[in-house]
Amino acid sequence: MHCAPITPSKYPSLKLPAAQLQIRAACNAEDLEVYDNQRSKWVILTPEEWVRQHFVSMLVNSMGYPASRIANEVGISYNGVAHRCDTIVYGADRAPWMIVEYKAPTVKISRSVFRQIARYNLVAHAQYLAVTNGFQHYVCRVLTSGDIEFLDALPRMIK
Repeated sequence: MHCAPITPSKYPSLKLPAAQLQIRAACNAEDLEVYDNQRSKWVILTPEEWVRQHFVSMLVNSMGYPASRIANEVGISYNGVAHRCDTIVYGADRAPWMIVEYKAPTVKISRSVFRQIARYNLVAHAQYLAVTNGFQHYVCRVLTSGDIEFLDALPRMIK
């Protein structure tokens, strides 16, 4: 069954560049779906997914990050429990370079969000961590000492 493309009006403009998203009514007519290029499939459009799609679009289209090095919903295991990183950006060596955690625009970025992404990084060992709700964006570099240094902007990716 073909479902028609639509434009969602209930999602806010974010403090991110506009993204060209493919959005359609889900065939159940209750939800909206957005096409996720990284996963090559349609997914339910939630407020968090709205933020993810705009942020990934910015990484690729505004910052020049290679789309082939960005993966969404990456499974990891921490202390024997399965988790999923919202987005991992991989370096040229194919090792995790940055982990990004998304929250819905209405969710305040708190210490618990940073603890969550720090736990993921105990497994991933990424050099950078980023957290955003579409309005507030935080990025930090993980130093070899294990300390973190907050940055004013996302790092440029070396191709």
